Amino acid sequence: MKNQQVADILFRIADILDIKGEIFFKVRSYRVAGRTIESMGKDIEVVIKEGMLRDIPGIGEALEKKIKEIVETDQSEYLEKLKNEIPEGVLRMLGIPGLGPKKVSAIYKHLNITTIEDLKQACTDGKLRNLDGFGEITEINILRGIQLIEKTSGRALLNMAYADGNILVEYLKNCDRVKQISIAGSLRRRKETIGDIDILVSSDSSEEVMDFFVKYNDVQQIIAKGSTKTSVLLIDNLQVDLRVVKPESFGSALQYFTGSKDHNIKMRNLAMKKGYKLNEYGLFDKKTDEYIVGRNEEDVYQKLGLAYIEPELRENRGEIQAAIKNQLPNLVKNGDICGDIHIHSNWSDGFDTIETIVSQSKKMGHEYVGIADHSQSLKIARGLSEDRVIKKREEIDKINRKQDDGFRVFCGTECDIKSDGSLDYSDSILEIFDYVGIGIHTKFKMTREEATSRIIRGMENEYVTFVAHPTCRMIGRREPFDLDMEEIFDTAKSTGTCLEINSFPDRLDLNDIHCKQGKEKDVRFVINTDCHRVENMEFIRFGVATARRGWLEKSDILNTYILKEIEKSFGV
Repeated sequence: MKNQQVADILFRIADILDIKGEIFFKVRSYRVAGRTIESMGKDIEVVIKEGMLRDIPGIGEALEKKIKEIVETDQSEYLEKLKNEIPEGVLRMLGIPGLGPKKVSAIYKHLNITTIEDLKQACTDGKLRNLDGFGEITEINILRGIQLIEKTSGRALLNMAYADGNILVEYLKNCDRVKQISIAGSLRRRKETIGDIDILVSSDSSEEVMDFFVKYNDVQQIIAKGSTKTSVLLIDNLQVDLRVVKPESFGSALQYFTGSKDHNIKMRNLAMKKGYKLNEYGLFDKKTDEYIVGRNEEDVYQKLGLAYIEPELRENRGEIQAAIKNQLPNLVKNGDICGDIHIHSNWSDGFDTIETIVSQSKKMGHEYVGIADHSQSLKIARGLSEDRVIKKREEIDKINRKQDDGFRVFCGTECDIKSDGSLDYSDSILEIFDYVGIGIHTKFKMTREEATSRIIRGMENEYVTFVAHPTCRMIGRREPFDLDMEEIFDTAKSTGTCLEINSFPDRLDLNDIHCKQGKEKDVRFVINTDCHRVENMEFIRFGVATARRGWLEKSDILNTYILKEIEKSFGV
């Protein structure tokens, strides 16, 4: 898919125009188009072939022409012209969290700083604080932002790697020399960010498989090509490593290359204690080197006296001990989700009507959907006034009366938690909703005590059902709140408030570690997408993956309830 490549070029154009001081609406048009294409579930090349590009909101004749050029040539003449006007290092500064185009422009024009390294030194030396709109706190925040991008540099969000990996697997299945194939590595374990994609194939003709692999249309560069391993760089700059093994080693190799490193060390140590040696070629007798098993993973785990350990659990967090005792969790599955109750419609900042959302929910096999638009104080997101809440309630009631298949639309809200912990609607308005989600969207700079207290006070409201994206992190862009999670879990348990696992790929909040900790405290969760376009409703799979990494089962998740059960839970 070229979606990310197209989006990145549009974002880069917007950034340069912004630094140059172009009019707001021109800059915004490129950003909106970039976000739309980036989050679209459909391949942009397919959209163009079907003649549907102009049907995307915000894409007119000029943008259509530029997008087609990018897809056809992998570059933009307009971008190349703009790039000659501003140093590349200046543009990289825009990737620093909290550093927008106006501040970047000021740093460049007034201090002639053109690289992130020079910016880091200038902040350390206190050279920014005398600029208009800057200060000592700004310097500290810029340094923190630089540390954040250094930490996540070179890693892709799960959804991008997932799309690339699965499309490539489908391509490789067309090679008749491929006998078995699977994604491996951190992508198979569904980590929130992916350094590179690992794919494993079994074949008796490895060189033919490698020849077929490097002919893949989206290969930008062949890094290394061999008979057992080949590495390429895709056009979206993700590296893919393909390994080919003999069929008798496929299961053992899949276990080995799925990892994690710590899990594999534990596995090898266990094998040695039992008189075996374990590697990517198979499980062997330690004394005689006789091959024991290796064709499939299940046999490897079984021979070592373990229940099969799902890939998401292989992080050395107690899974091997649990497998020995046959006490592994029965992990929640995608098919267990009966509905998504955090979706934004065009009543606030979503792009789709409630009817369109209902149609997509039914296609996904769900029994219900919850429309949770923003509350009144969030003006930038067209938050609903109290009068509009009543009108939306009436529209949802009307839509529900039309349903003849038992499907139900729930009327919810993502109500803002104000800085003092009070909620953005009065109790008399909260009572109108079928359920209430609460979240923080403003005033993020808080101490640990302030942030924890703010969320806890919100949870203590009797109408609250769940806390949305509890730590408010944005992967690679905003660090999570420093929260006292023990206090959060205790309050969630005592108030019966669910904690959301937000499935949007740049959030995945709560993360897997918090999920496992919460489960141990008997906390309940809800998996939602927080999506603003129906194309992104499929992102629910990434929330499920996070839940699985956190050892969660179907019984831990509110929206695995069938319709009658969740109606009872909501009291409607």
